[in-house]
Amino acid sequence: MEISEKLHCLFSDSVEERNGSYVIEVPEQELRLGDLEADETYRVAVLPSPTTSEINTTDDDSQSEQVPQTPPVEEGEQRTVEIEDIGDQGDGITRVERGFVVIVPDTKQSERVTIEITDVRENVAFAEVVDRISYYE
Repeated sequence: MEISEKLHCLFSDSVEERNGSYVIEVPEQELRLGDLEADETYRVAVLPSPTTSEINTTDDDSQSEQVPQTPPVEEGEQRTVEIEDIGDQGDGITRVERGFVVIVPDTKQSERVTIEITDVRENVAFAEVVDRISYYE
């Protein structure tokens, strides 16, 4: 599948029925980070999630389409992010593509920082602060 370079954000959600319409909620963080703006119009692509039977199928054709998702970050990569939450151990938490979690020690909630990824695991990455960004920049 080809993904446009104009992609603003990517997240997963379920479709809900509300008063005769179907709704997909956009996470607040997408608006806070400036990727999207309220009351603007965007094109939305809807892709199905694989079912359990599709994931477990051993058919050669389905295996070629079922590529395991690799983490969207690499060690040494730098990104500017906003710390969304503070974890149980007091470390900052941010999310990048597909909701992938990056843990950043010595940060505060809502703080914007440039980070360098130091360790990548299957479902989480760890990073260090390279630069703290002023809210006025």
